[in-house]
Amino acid sequence: MEELIAVNVVIADRTYRLKLKPADEEKVRHTAKLVNEKLLEYKTQFAGKDMQDYIAMVLIWLATDGVNSDANVEIVNLQKRMTKMEQLLDDAIAEGNK
Repeated sequence: MEELIAVNVVIADRTYRLKLKPADEEKVRHTAKLVNEKLLEYKTQFAGKDMQDYIAMVLIWLATDGVNSDANVEIVNLQKRMTKMEQLLDDAIAEGNK
């Protein structure tokens, strides 16, 4: 069994101590950062609500668009890399035909 590490994550000004696999730490920290950014965005956009309302909004966002947005970003990054590789191959072929 893989050893777990203790990680402190802050969400909405509260600290949560989690035990994670080392391989999951970066993903959890990224998700916490994303949640906090969305909380701040919603606090700015919808003034006068309480923290529970903001957290509910973020949860709904994560359950619908949030996860898909991350996947879309990865797809775009992959497409950019593939386009660059194609260009390198085209350049190499053109260089070889000279």
